[in-house]
Amino acid sequence: MGKIILTGDRPTGRLHIGHYVGSLRRRVELQNSGEFERIFIMIADAQALTDNADNPEKVRQNIIEVALDYMAAGLDPEKSELFIQSQVSELTELDFFYQNLVTVQRLQRNPTVKAEIQMRGFSESSEENANKAGTPVGFFCYPISQAADITAFKATTVPVGEDQEPMIEQTREIVRKFNSTYGEVLVEPEIMLPDNSACLRLPGTDGKAKMSKSLGNCIYLSDSAEEVNAKVRGMFTDPNHLQVSDPGKVEGNTVFTYLDAFCKPEHFDKFGSCFVGKKVSFEFHSLDEVKAQYRKGGLGDVMVKNFLAAVLNDTLEPIRTRRKELEQNIPYVYEVLRKGTEAARKVAADTLAEVKRAMKINYFDPGVLDELIREQSEKYKQ
Repeated sequence: MGKIILTGDRPTGRLHIGHYVGSLRRRVELQNSGEFERIFIMIADAQALTDNADNPEKVRQNIIEVALDYMAAGLDPEKSELFIQSQVSELTELDFFYQNLVTVQRLQRNPTVKAEIQMRGFSESSEENANKAGTPVGFFCYPISQAADITAFKATTVPVGEDQEPMIEQTREIVRKFNSTYGEVLVEPEIMLPDNSACLRLPGTDGKAKMSKSLGNCIYLSDSAEEVNAKVRGMFTDPNHLQVSDPGKVEGNTVFTYLDAFCKPEHFDKFGSCFVGKKVSFEFHSLDEVKAQYRKGGLGDVMVKNFLAAVLNDTLEPIRTRRKELEQNIPYVYEVLRKGTEAARKVAADTLAEVKRAMKINYFDPGVLDELIREQSEKYKQ
């Protein structure tokens, strides 16, 4: 069997640059590498409903936002299957069967689940603050749903951010449990993390560990150049770098973390003028040189931020342009999703049929019913 990718995002809003460097940019590279037999990209609307059940219209409207961002960033429907999770009902059946292979206690130990529960303000137990909302069962069981998504397509590779590592490990546990109980049917996937350490988890513009729509600290792929400039100007830097002459700290400095994620050697030829001011002029040829000068002192935050804004806008401009073109042809985008969903459902249906055969719950398959009738008729005759 060839190598297969399954990955995706929850449609809770437009995608931001954390999504881009964390997985989306890599997906496009992998899609164009020719190394994979099939690539499935899922818009996980069913998972989004686990904590948005009271606002389904939000999820519904954001499906197009995610699809536009996917295609604008370079995902090609001729090379990748883009599909909507809730329209592949086989995933729900697999999820139901896998629930018997996982304990409540194991889910409670999943660090990603614990972190997400805390971030959304859900209570983890009945003893907690009565003012907190309880954790929806669907949200709590998210790792099982994700295992169904991955195994339905027999994915060998799952490109995701660092925070999803515990989820992939739980999928592997479910695969091993199923295969040891029912026979070798499911494929154990491997995680593919970003190869740039700065991209493992891009912080928010406010310096907080997670870039999140709910925290309002995102730069979106579809932001205009003016919006990017404004957000970069307000970014967190070294709080002790008060004067231009002060030595600055690069580690933990959000501006430099973003430069690590986005800056390329050619950006110094294109935007070197950002480091020319009224009183100082620097000629940098690499990011290491910029960092060394900042640590030494004499390089102000304004210059570094101007350079970062130029780098980000250079990266995002082709994405913005392509997105605006796609926005004028929404019927085409939905046709891509319809065809991708049909293709995904065929593959998931084949896997579900294998799972049912292994679990011996394929009662009405050709030949199976006849054998059951013959065997049980003989039993009761005796």
